[in-house]
Amino acid sequence: MKKEDFMVFIVFFIFVGLLPLFIESNYALTIGIFSGINALVAIGLCILMGYAGQVSLGQAGFYGIGAYVSSILSVYYGFPVILGILSAMIVSAIAAVVLAVPALRLKGHYLAVATLGFGEIIYVILNEWGPGGPSGFGDIPHFNIAGYSIQTTKESFYFIWIIVAIVMLYSINLTKSNTGRILRAMHDSDTACEAIGINVPLLKIKVFILSALYASLAGSLYSHYVTFISPSSFSLFYSILILMMVIVGGSKNLWGAVAGAIVITVLPELLRKFQELDILVYGFILTLTLMFFRKGLVPIISEKIKNVRGYKFAKH
Repeated sequence: MKKEDFMVFIVFFIFVGLLPLFIESNYALTIGIFSGINALVAIGLCILMGYAGQVSLGQAGFYGIGAYVSSILSVYYGFPVILGILSAMIVSAIAAVVLAVPALRLKGHYLAVATLGFGEIIYVILNEWGPGGPSGFGDIPHFNIAGYSIQTTKESFYFIWIIVAIVMLYSINLTKSNTGRILRAMHDSDTACEAIGINVPLLKIKVFILSALYASLAGSLYSHYVTFISPSSFSLFYSILILMMVIVGGSKNLWGAVAGAIVITVLPELLRKFQELDILVYGFILTLTLMFFRKGLVPIISEKIKNVRGYKFAKH
């Protein structure tokens, strides 16, 4: 990791860590928790889409698998929460392989439709055969680490964002490594990568599994925080929401995924005062963002900062 990237990482997460010291509202911290959970899914999709060039509309499916498998194992079979989360990630990885092997032969909107179909299949399964059916089920245990149960909003906030920090640190190192450079090359041309001996199909499957693991982890964290889940939380709308987060923040920048997750999570809460018009205002803001910030918010802001630095340097 470059020194500049490390400084950004440290400053951002110190800022996040200080927030609970100045924010006493549990409502605001809860929004922060959901922002962190959404950021995990968005980071995975950013690596898959922005770096590997694979569009997925099935992240809600892996998100749902993570939530339901870990919850079912904890509630009905007495699994420790950590073991339930790990088991859910294994199930999601297997599902990702089953989907990736045939689907990644496709490209562009064909791949998007294939992954969309997977997400819908998972939604139907959860709706028809999941505990409680469409109504869902509750009494899901809170996070439990070494016998200590994380129940308060502030504890959950720190726990979620520590996990986001770990995932972000790993992801940054991945994208800055040789593998990250290969992914960017693969994004531009599969044929060129295959010509120099890179096993493109295998690498695509690995990246697809990684994004599925991130989504599964986020789903498990969600279920053990809210302690109640239903299929409605894992519909196609959530996959589209995650896609919007990545595009708005910047699909080729991991910090864009985090920023997009925060913006898209917080924005609906800020627009509640518009009541019936909130959807129109929400759509209008997103449309303007996509029209005038096509690269995403973070890349545009980064370019502006670099231009200002370059101007000051030239001036001196």
